[in-house]
Amino acid sequence: MNNKAKVAELIQLREPRHALPTALYSDLEVYRQDLEQIWHKEWIFAGHTFELEKPGQYLTLQIGDYPVAVVRGGDGQIRALHNACRHRGSKVCTEASGKVAKLVCPYHKWTFDLDGKLLFAGNMGPDFNTADYGLKLAHCEVVNSYIYVCVAEQAPDFAKFRAAVSPFIAPHNLDDCKVAFESNLVEKGNWKLVFENNRECFHCDGSHPELMNSFVENLAVAGVAGAEDPELLEHWERCEAGGLPSRLVMDEDGQFRMTRIPLSSGAASYTMNGKPAVARRLDRSGVENIGALLYFNYPSTWNHFLGDHALSFRVLPLGPNETLVTTRWLVPKDAQEGLDYDLETLTRVWLATNDQDRRLVEGTQAGVNSPAYQPGPYSSIAENGVCQFDDWYCATMARKLAD
Repeated sequence: MNNKAKVAELIQLREPRHALPTALYSDLEVYRQDLEQIWHKEWIFAGHTFELEKPGQYLTLQIGDYPVAVVRGGDGQIRALHNACRHRGSKVCTEASGKVAKLVCPYHKWTFDLDGKLLFAGNMGPDFNTADYGLKLAHCEVVNSYIYVCVAEQAPDFAKFRAAVSPFIAPHNLDDCKVAFESNLVEKGNWKLVFENNRECFHCDGSHPELMNSFVENLAVAGVAGAEDPELLEHWERCEAGGLPSRLVMDEDGQFRMTRIPLSSGAASYTMNGKPAVARRLDRSGVENIGALLYFNYPSTWNHFLGDHALSFRVLPLGPNETLVTTRWLVPKDAQEGLDYDLETLTRVWLATNDQDRRLVEGTQAGVNSPAYQPGPYSSIAENGVCQFDDWYCATMARKLAD
């Protein structure tokens, strides 16, 4: 039996509405197939266009086996380049972000233009043709400041996601934003455990005291079904009257979802007292309290948009039991720290929540690695979201492994 068949068999062993078997969280070959079938084939959130305002600005990320540099070119276009020199493979961009006039490999100084074209390669002889050795391009798409990258030879359709998500996030004017703060947290757990933890708040009351000052999970939108909650419907109607799409939209395959939910009574932002952290509004709806717009797109991102700021989260696997979670706090570009917002007030809730989630994920990874672990059932009341994620993962892997 080949490796694909072995992983497909493991996926078939999962009982409906149960957590995954140990191997799907820990086995090296499963991780290799996760990379090959999902991370190396799907659209992955990289960062925001406003992080690359000027030509020569770049950011880097590791998508499974692929180091990638996202660069704004001299023509203003944003491109994703495979961050491997065409000489002997060295990373060309070695920092997490930066600004350069040209892309220069640190090893032998091969020099590339910002669009990846090779400009100079020393000591290569008269027959060497620079036109043959530019940096390879990866697929790159932008939607309302969000940069998505796909390293596959043929990328999946992006238009369906763009059409679904753009009406939700366009009113938040992210093109006029900046990153007020960024955190990078390595969680010693499988990437699926990280996303499972995000997809339910069953654990929140006992684990996230800071977040629960403002956040209230609405179980009506946690799963696949629509909503009947009168408070939620009233919130949707009020926000939509102000030009803010709010009603639940989900991809038929369950890969992405957008919806807007109310926060706890009196709360308008993710702060300790529920009051706005930023003395600016992202939207121009005129609606006093828009709650929180939530959107996810598997496998790499979930997001929260409030009236005063937004948060984008990026998930990248580093190994079978290790995941990088990057959080960016987004505020209006003209907001001034110390005048319009206090950084500690802005970041306190989610810095605490992220670290609490890290401990939960790491404790779960240790438990599922135990020979005594047996997958348990999901709550039909409080864990429909996490079950939906596992359903998506298993269905996606089964289909791609069969192909």
